[in-house]
Amino acid sequence: MKIAFATDDGKTISAHFGKAPYYAVVETLDGKMLTQEVRAKAHHSHDHEHGRGHDHADMFASIQDCQVLVAGGMGTPAYEAALARGLQVIVTDQHDIATAAQAYLSGTLPVDRQRIHSPGIH
Repeated sequence: MKIAFATDDGKTISAHFGKAPYYAVVETLDGKMLTQEVRAKAHHSHDHEHGRGHDHADMFASIQDCQVLVAGGMGTPAYEAALARGLQVIVTDQHDIATAAQAYLSGTLPVDRQRIHSPGIH
């Protein structure tokens, strides 16, 4: 299984999925982390206007082989687009990717659905 974490630096989970420029993709097998790689991710620039029919498909292009997406927060349209692509989506207050990956594998990663917000509200 592969878990994609929205990240700004490859080590911590980004507080906002849309603005994160990378994914840290962790490959797992039998409940253990095997590898981690950083992949480029399409992201919102500072001049992006939310709610104007933005197509989120480009944001998921580099994680088509992943089954889980973890972010610190995300807008409702991105959340729904991820679900439509078959991803299990987890929003959490956990910051460290390695810790979050282990917590996910053990079934203890905290989920905070309040971190899913309306477009333009952060």
